[in-house]
Amino acid sequence: MRNHHRFKRRDLATLASQAMLERGLEPEFPPAVQIELANLPATLPLQATTGSAPIRDLRALPWCSIDNDDSLDLDQLTACQREAGGNLRLFVAVADVEVRVPLGSAIDQHAQLNTCSVYTSARIFPMLPERLSTDLSSLNPQEDRLALVTEMLIDAQGELQHSTITRAWVRNQAKLAYDATSAWLLGEAELPAAASKWPGMDEQLRLQDAMAQTLRARRHAQGSLEFETLQPRVIFEGEQVVDLQQQEQNRARQLIEEFMIATNGCCARFLAAHGGASLRRVVRSPERWARIVEEAHKYGDQLPNTPDAQALEGFLARRRHADPVRFPDLSLVIVKLMGSGEYVVERPGSAPIGHFGLAERDYTHSTAPNRRYPDLISQRMVKATLAGQPGPYSAAELEDLALHCTRQEDAARKVERRMRKSEAALFLAPRIGEVFSALVTGHGDAGSWVRVLTPPVEGMLVGHAPEIRLGQRLRVRLVGCNVEKGFIDFACIQD
Repeated sequence: MRNHHRFKRRDLATLASQAMLERGLEPEFPPAVQIELANLPATLPLQATTGSAPIRDLRALPWCSIDNDDSLDLDQLTACQREAGGNLRLFVAVADVEVRVPLGSAIDQHAQLNTCSVYTSARIFPMLPERLSTDLSSLNPQEDRLALVTEMLIDAQGELQHSTITRAWVRNQAKLAYDATSAWLLGEAELPAAASKWPGMDEQLRLQDAMAQTLRARRHAQGSLEFETLQPRVIFEGEQVVDLQQQEQNRARQLIEEFMIATNGCCARFLAAHGGASLRRVVRSPERWARIVEEAHKYGDQLPNTPDAQALEGFLARRRHADPVRFPDLSLVIVKLMGSGEYVVERPGSAPIGHFGLAERDYTHSTAPNRRYPDLISQRMVKATLAGQPGPYSAAELEDLALHCTRQEDAARKVERRMRKSEAALFLAPRIGEVFSALVTGHGDAGSWVRVLTPPVEGMLVGHAPEIRLGQRLRVRLVGCNVEKGFIDFACIQD
């Protein structure tokens, strides 16, 4: 193994590229993509755009984007208006990527191969070339951009009354970040500078926040599940790793999450209402529900014998309140027992499988076409419907794409998990010999796993250990790190 002191960001990037190839993903864009990119016009004329659906001019709305601090691929904007009778009108603009990425083009073929952007701390592998994803098809501030806008009328209780999807020109008035926006919403910081430049943006953000919290409360009352899983990322200064941080859920993240869930539901219902097949995102009713019931019983909680999302959410909420430190470990157990999400084709008249985790009957992925291929598929089908044209995919093609997107997304998540382990090993390598407080998180044929509370990393327990139980607190010493394999080893300290 290489000396960890010589391991740099570029070495992690190389490891990430290798992990991509091992999982059947392509880390580099082929030459044909570069040729197409060079021929893309910098701007689109306001009138001369593809398709015959009318295009509205919604540039005057108080649009803003809220994303990660370092995000440059801006897929969506949000805006809100008060209506009579306590109703609110929500607008969500999703970047029109299809107008820049024709079906069957070299750019499209590469995107279809990987099906999503892959995010590692050392290097991002974008689904679309950066000239598109961070520029021409990104909803960048103070730029006129084409979008698909979902307009929703929502009552004071958070119930959707009506929705429409149209093509429109939009203009991002304020590029905002989650953490700074959330801190302002909670009264912990000043209004971000980008928001203060647009008169009334403070009131707009308060309106969006209040609406999102209403939607959130309604969703959880209906059985939408809320988990907390640990996915820490290392922070670099140049080539050196300097910190390991867990991304915190906050008010601004919740705001975007609620609006995207609502928009995805509207897209699924729009395609169904117009007689078209759709590529749904589903999480099936858990086949291993009995195991989930057993897990709840360990905590003295009783769940029904048949899958019940509301009952499960109640159990999760009680455990989060009773033991927040161990809640991420319980979350991971339940997530694994529920099974992962997948893409399926649903046709008009068929009974929807639904999304058990979100307690949604109709759900698709449509809000991130710069980052996820299923969203680009949905966008093409919506645009064809709006233009009165036949769908761009045959039933057989959609079935193949659903299976392919499920497989490749799974591969991408495995690359990200694999790299988080290597990143954590690199961060901890200089601290071999130090003692940490940890929780026992798992047992298996290979051994036992523990999670260190600070910094948030997981590793294997090696050597002799006393009889231990899940959830037990231990003191452990860091005894080994292998950056290339992503291994972190701890030894139990006998008191």
